[in-house]
Amino acid sequence: MSNDTLHRFLLDDLDISGAVVRLGPAWRLMLDNRGYAAAVAQLLGEMTATTLLLAGNLKQPGRLTIQLRGSGALSLLVIDCNEQLQIRGMAKCTAAIEAGAASELLGDGQLQLALDMASMREPYQSIVPLAGDSIAEIFEHYLAQSDQRPARLFLAASQDGAAGLFLQRLPTAEQRDADGWTRIEALAATVKPAELLSLPADKLLLRLFGEETVRLFAARPVAHNCPEDWDKVRSMLVSLGREEVYAALHEQGEVLIKDDICNREYRFDAQAIDELFAGQPPAAASASTPAAPPTLH
Repeated sequence: MSNDTLHRFLLDDLDISGAVVRLGPAWRLMLDNRGYAAAVAQLLGEMTATTLLLAGNLKQPGRLTIQLRGSGALSLLVIDCNEQLQIRGMAKCTAAIEAGAASELLGDGQLQLALDMASMREPYQSIVPLAGDSIAEIFEHYLAQSDQRPARLFLAASQDGAAGLFLQRLPTAEQRDADGWTRIEALAATVKPAELLSLPADKLLLRLFGEETVRLFAARPVAHNCPEDWDKVRSMLVSLGREEVYAALHEQGEVLIKDDICNREYRFDAQAIDELFAGQPPAAASASTPAAPPTLH
């Protein structure tokens, strides 16, 4: 399995579906210039792998955004992924982070999942309390409650890569083999982090499920996607309004927009702001503020 790929697979005789994801360059781009502590990078990597494993089921254009918000030193993990498996994400800390379980670093909090697809009248949103000591346990608990189908996640992440193995029992699995799910769970639990991070998908599945019939589907590429979008930022400034933007300009000497999820800054000097609002009627400057604009300084 090459880096930055996702493979779906099916255990045909057992009606158990699954997927394997492994990230290399895309993951390193997400970490670039972030300076995350090792414990934060590990949890963010595990959550990135999980989000991709779930987003791999998107059949039409859409966007899956998952957030873990907590009261601990690690206050936010957020990953955004579309149907093309283009990802971006970030972590936010309120204090120095040492090694610890996800439950310790996040503290009490919530898992927030949002799915927005063109076919939907409005985005689907789900907010549940965090339950579980690890990223895998948090999402296994969530899936058991939302899908009402048992699922298992095996995750690994380092500064160089992130990977995951996902298994889910289909509704007909017990009819095919009453002991199949228990057997596959036990076999999957023998996987080592180093194997997740290094073995090609076919060799990993052969190593774990060598006695089973495994149908491995074609690899899908994964990419980190955080392009610059000056037009979007300019539109956001116009919607904020002339008065607020010029107040920030006079106070700071420039207008600085921070795009935290992509780790990018957009700077506007006085001339750029004058050009932005040139010819804008007062009504346009008084448009409502977006629900969640980037930070304005």
